[in-house]
Amino acid sequence: QVRLLDIGCGGGVLTEEFALMGCQVAGIDISPRSIAVAQVHADQSGLSIDYRIGEATSLPFENGSFEIVSCCDMLEHVPDWKQVIAEAARVLKPGGLFFFDTINRTAKSKVTFIYGLQESSLTRLMPDNTHIWEMFITPDEIATALRVHGMMVEDMKGGKIAKNPLATLWDVRQQKQGRITFGELGRRLELKLDKDLSLNYLGYARKAV
Repeated sequence: QVRLLDIGCGGGVLTEEFALMGCQVAGIDISPRSIAVAQVHADQSGLSIDYRIGEATSLPFENGSFEIVSCCDMLEHVPDWKQVIAEAARVLKPGGLFFFDTINRTAKSKVTFIYGLQESSLTRLMPDNTHIWEMFITPDEIATALRVHGMMVEDMKGGKIAKNPLATLWDVRQQKQGRITFGELGRRLELKLDKDLSLNYLGYARKAV
């Protein structure tokens, strides 16, 4: 059975998906409240997941414990994100895979995530300082950090909203007014993979054997 670690697992939404795929899963998050919520939901769902409260920069696992490490929507929130990558590499087995997604530090991401989603009264969906633009990570920066710790990027893809921008703006307004849920908004955005990495991007790297 494949052992998988979900770093920054939050309430366990993605963690549970990994468990349903048949992986032996551990999840770690700095928030006791998030871990408590994740544990309750896993128990209610009949899923066996090893949840831990802890720091991503100092993982409570032995070297080479996992075949896969996932770190999604998290690196851009951590000042010492390179140490998170170092720890991910440490707990990965040789040949193991590291999955990541994060936000690129570009003018486009500043307009979208900072102004559009945090500052604009028309489209704001997040509290101030949910994201800090200076903490966003370029693809070159993450590839370099991975390489330093013995992991080579094998693929990266960007995320793109396929829908018309005006229609997307309308959907965001609908959510802000309480007419649709966040889940429905996500479905309407029609996200797809793209070669353009200028906004947000995901990828995976393999640890050297």
